[in-house]
Amino acid sequence: MIDTPSVSSQRRRLLLAMATASLLPANARAVSRDTPLRLGLMPVFLDDQFSFLEQWRRWLARKLDRPVLFIQRGNYREVIDLLRAGKIDMAWLCGYPYVRYRHELQLLAVPLWRRRPLYQSYLIVPHDDKRTQGINDLRGRVFAYSDPDSNSGFLYPRYLLKSSGENPATFFSRTFFTWAHRKVVEAVGVGLADGGAVDGYVWETLAEVRPELTATTRIIDRSPFMGHPPFVARRDLPPEDMTLIRATLTGMAGDDEGRTLLNRLRLDGFVPGDRSLFDGIEKMAREAA
Repeated sequence: MIDTPSVSSQRRRLLLAMATASLLPANARAVSRDTPLRLGLMPVFLDDQFSFLEQWRRWLARKLDRPVLFIQRGNYREVIDLLRAGKIDMAWLCGYPYVRYRHELQLLAVPLWRRRPLYQSYLIVPHDDKRTQGINDLRGRVFAYSDPDSNSGFLYPRYLLKSSGENPATFFSRTFFTWAHRKVVEAVGVGLADGGAVDGYVWETLAEVRPELTATTRIIDRSPFMGHPPFVARRDLPPEDMTLIRATLTGMAGDDEGRTLLNRLRLDGFVPGDRSLFDGIEKMAREAA
């Protein structure tokens, strides 16, 4: 059978499209709109706010025009491992694991807190402890870390000690992990620990929503400003998906429901961010190793 010119033209275009698609690497093809986007969340103060997370999930699904699943785990390591294994697509991650695995990850967006993409680590003690003025006053006492993969809750206090010539492994009489920043506040507040390290953004947010918790503690040190915990994606997430997800996050502040969600997070919005925001964390990680 002889093709007519119109049929031949259509067939050539179809064959060309199929051949071109077959030459594209898998990570250059957009994921089906029916495939859920899997978002990993760290165990911060959000872990008891189911209604908020469900509202945020529905908003993201509507804006992205695809299903969204939130994956929560009990510690940072589980979220990091899921992301590195490709079992989730993106995560709200701490800056410390981001700089450790940045060659495997893509930076999606960075939150704006108090109009800046920055935050601090706070060192806290019980409110009625008036004699402790700095970390050196905690020698030989009990200290609470949040998570071994946390910048503010682990890396910064260890860096602070090493910078002053101390050995973090022997400086305290005992240390333990609470596996959540809020639980550091609780542990210090009830006297289970003489001091602790906590995400300043979490402490300040708790001061607004659970002031009875933070009122039991006192801040004795604030770190320099560092890049706020970012949203990151696995390295092979398709560029089309990266672009859409980034645009959705950075567009939250311009959307009525998005602003409501941001207000509940105590955030001003998201910006694309820059890897240089995390240079200070990378320096600390290198020197505290």
